[in-house]
Formats: sequence, C-alpha cells, structure tokens
Amino acid sequence: MTDLVGLDVGTTGVKALRISPDGEIVARAEEGYRLSTPQPGWAEQDPEDWWRAAEAALAAVGSDGVAGIGLSGQMHGLVALDNADRVLRPAILWNDQRTGAECAEIEARFGLRELVRLTGNRALPGFTAPKLLWLRRHEPDVYARIARVLLPKDYVRLRLVGEHATDVADASGTLLFDVRQRRWSGEVLEGLEIPADWVPAALESTGLSGRTADGVPVAAGAGDQAAGALGVGVDRPGPLSVVLGTSGVVFAALPAFAADPDGRVHSFCHAVPDGWHAMGVMLSAAGSLGWLREVVAPGEPADEVVAEAEPWPPGVEGLTFLPYLAGERTPHVDPAARAAFAGLSLRHDRGALVRAVLEGVAFGLRDSLELLRGIGVEPESARVSGGGARSELWLRIVASVLELPLERTAAEEGAAFGAALLGGVAAGVFTDVQEAVAATVRLRDTIEPEPEWIEPYAHAYRRFRSLYPALRPLEDE
Repeated sequence: MTDLVGLDVGTTGVKALRISPDGEIVARAEEGYRLSTPQPGWAEQDPEDWWRAAEAALAAVGSDGVAGIGLSGQMHGLVALDNADRVLRPAILWNDQRTGAECAEIEARFGLRELVRLTGNRALPGFTAPKLLWLRRHEPDVYARIARVLLPKDYVRLRLVGEHATDVADASGTLLFDVRQRRWSGEVLEGLEIPADWVPAALESTGLSGRTADGVPVAAGAGDQAAGALGVGVDRPGPLSVVLGTSGVVFAALPAFAADPDGRVHSFCHAVPDGWHAMGVMLSAAGSLGWLREVVAPGEPADEVVAEAEPWPPGVEGLTFLPYLAGERTPHVDPAARAAFAGLSLRHDRGALVRAVLEGVAFGLRDSLELLRGIGVEPESARVSGGGARSELWLRIVASVLELPLERTAAEEGAAFGAALLGGVAAGVFTDVQEAVAATVRLRDTIEPEPEWIEPYAHAYRRFRSLYPALRPLEDE
C-alpha cells in the first residue's frame, strides 16, 4: 500500500489523481458540476455536488493499495452549516463579487494597515469574512442558524472522514486568520462579532485530519495554489510558481513571514510546516485568451489562433491590451476595472489582437513580480503550469517580460499532485514535504527569455502601466 491519491475540489469539477511514490501517474479521473450565477457578479455551488463528484472520482481511481489521501481545492468559498452539519444555503465562491460594501466596512472598522498586520491581507470580495458579513446583513435567517463554517475542500473532508478541520494554508485566505502566528485571529473574530466556535481546527497541511471508513489516512491538505506550488516543486524559497490558468498567479515561497503593507499581494501560510508564501493574483489570464477566441474565432483550435500572433513583433506596433475583464486583484485591487485595447491601427489584424492579449497577460504577471520584489523576493527562475503553459509562444513572451527562464515539470496535474504528496507525508510514505518533492517532481524543459525581446518588452510594459490610473498611496480610513 504505497500509492497516493490527491483530490482537488475545483470550480468546474473534482479531480482525483493517483500516483506512485516516485511520482508516476497511475490513474486520473475528473467529475464536473455546474456553477450557479443567480445574479450578476454572484457565483455559487451546491456543496453536495462536490461530494457526489468526489465520491465518483475517488471510486474511478480506486482505493485498493492507497497509503494516503490529500485534499486541495478552491479557496475562500463559504460553506455555512447548521448544528446538524446540514448545508444552509449554496456555497458562495471565491469569484463572487457581491461583498464590496462589506470589504469597505471591514477596512473601515480595523484600518487597512492594522488589518494587514492582523491577517497579512486586505479585505477582498472573494475572501470568506466579507461573505459572512453579507449573510448577516442580507440573509439574517440563514445567519442565525449557522453553527459551523467550512471551506470547500473541508466540506468534502467532513463527508469523507467525519471531521471539522482545515489547514493553515487554506485558512489564510479567510481574512479571519493570523497568518504570522498560524492560528485563527481572536481580534478579527471578536471585531467582526463572529463566534470563534464556528471555525474548525486549523492543522498544518501535512497533519492527519482523519481516516476514511477503510482506514486510509487523510492529510489536512492545502488551498489550490499552495498545493499546486508543491506539485511543481516550489516547497522552499527559490523558483517562483507561475500559473497561466483562467486566472494568473505569481507565487513565491518565503524564508519568513512578510507582507506588503498595502495588501496588494496575498501573504499566506505555505503547505510546508513553518513556511509562508506570498502571491499576486490576476483574475483573467488564460481567461482573457479564452474570451478573445469566443469573440473572434469561435470553434477554431486554440493553437491555430495563437499561431496567427507569431509574425507580429514584440509590442505589436503599439497595440496594448489591459486584461481586466473581471476587475483586478493585483496590483490594483479594483473590482470595477475593465479591459481595453489601446493603440489599434488599420494595420492590426486578428493575430495582432491575439498577440496583444498574450502580452497583456504577461505584463499583468510582471505587476505581481514587481510587488513580490518589494518584499524581498529575488527569483532566478520560475516553474510554470496551467493551460496557458502549453503554448510555446506564450511562454517565450512571459519569459521575456519577466526576464526569467520558465521551467515545465513532467507532471502537469497541479494541485491534485501536490495534494497527493501531502497525503504521502501524513501517511508516513515520506518524512516531510521536501523529501516528497525531491522524490516525485522532475523537470521536463526550460524556456529561456528571447534576448532581442527584452528591451522592446521593457518599453511596452511601461506603456501598459501608464494606461491604468496611477495608484494613490493606500491609507487608513
């Protein structure tokens, strides 16, 4: 019994991955479910859909010979339970934007700098705490019946092993957690009048959270970004993790806790005991390319559409794309920001639009990198993952904009792979996360920056930055 299973409770479905102790993929399965948008800007799901999908995915990869299971999943979502562990309403997800007023209330109540001191982060609509305040204001009958609050993967844990628990990495994204001290923040819970007995025990990611009915140990696990970073080998300071998924992430493991005083990057506990990480998140990375394809090339293969961008030079003769289709987190913290093409001319064709989108996303990632450098991160390379990492052209652009070599790993399974490694540590297959990563994560290839593109992209990045209004210093209200 040495195989390991990682279970990732995503926004579109649950992925189960079974690997051997040397990192070979034995089996994979994925079960989808729907996203509900009952009003503009809302995003909800039925937690029972997660559990049904998780049961099916686990059955598909098999439980015979499994030594341990690790959990990962979408962060920040609010699952409200009554005193019999019944779900009180659909879960409010990370990409839900209804809580702008509650975020302003939280920052006014504590002051921005004090909130960052207490939690490592500022209030954002996707986080869990503003969702609770929204429920209290808009659905008081539901709020009055709450007895427990869980994050998405932790509801699956409850159904799998019967325990109320989370991990410090996922808890870091609730805005109720003292990231520096790796514990729930009594000051924030009290200040927001949220009962402390609503939140579950917060374990280290490698900790044992319970056992299945068959006796298989289940690790506490981690939120999807921390688990995904482990899956590409970012378990300690060194390479960045760059994710070109629907959203875009630049993730750095830290030698000690550090936070941007203005909260423009997130500071969370890492999935490594006594480790922390900081990350910048842009909301529309590969999602920007997906949007453009739907608009100008519906039904056409992605690789053929991207190939049309190849002949255009860096900077696309002055054409710039701002990738703010759904607002933006890093660096602008502006849910009202919107996308734009600037600098269009009669010479620009469909390929030029595609190239501008690829570059605009790369510039958005550069914004996050610059803020990480501001808290002491100085990377020499990055591990890249996500659907966008399949495009050689896009990786050449990103490498040249970031001025960093991009490394791809042999396994492309992201958070589910990292979750499986955590399951292996909890089960005793590996001594610690570092041993797990060393035994399983292998590099496939490296994409170097194009030397002749670096200067044109430095110029184009300055143009990109000038198109969004200059940020004013963020001050306490």
